[in-house]
Amino acid sequence: NTASMAGLLTPPNMGIYNAAKAAVVSLTETMYQDLKLVTDQVGASLLCPYFVPTGISRSERNRPGGAPAPEQLTKSQLIGVAMSEKAVSSGKVTAAEVAHKVFQAISDNQFYVFSHESPKALGNVTSRMQNIVAIKNPADPFLETPEIGAKLRAALRAA
Repeated sequence: NTASMAGLLTPPNMGIYNAAKAAVVSLTETMYQDLKLVTDQVGASLLCPYFVPTGISRSERNRPGGAPAPEQLTKSQLIGVAMSEKAVSSGKVTAAEVAHKVFQAISDNQFYVFSHESPKALGNVTSRMQNIVAIKNPADPFLETPEIGAKLRAALRAA
């Protein structure tokens, strides 16, 4: 199943997306456990891509003909779309490379599959888990990039 790093993290201004992807993580982890109870012949893997240039920010291209166009986007939604487009388009790992990793993981019976195994990508997951276990509030997601956090706060708070 494909979730996202957003299923393991909580990037701001993406609540609905984060919740949907967290549900995929939970569902797939549960399915893995359920399958282990009944068989060794079928498994499950969970793909959590980071920033991969796939065209996800232009998903309206998949809207069926005749479906109504979305209503006017809010300021927050417009900012979110712009942020997502910039992040995704800057991805250096291709969809083909991710597909290769998925097939290799399935062959190796590996559950968690990440498009990026960098310390930054996985370090954010580690920090989140440490905060949860230590019963600490979520960390500022912009600790490493305070200028981006300041820009986003200013844009969202502007009248």
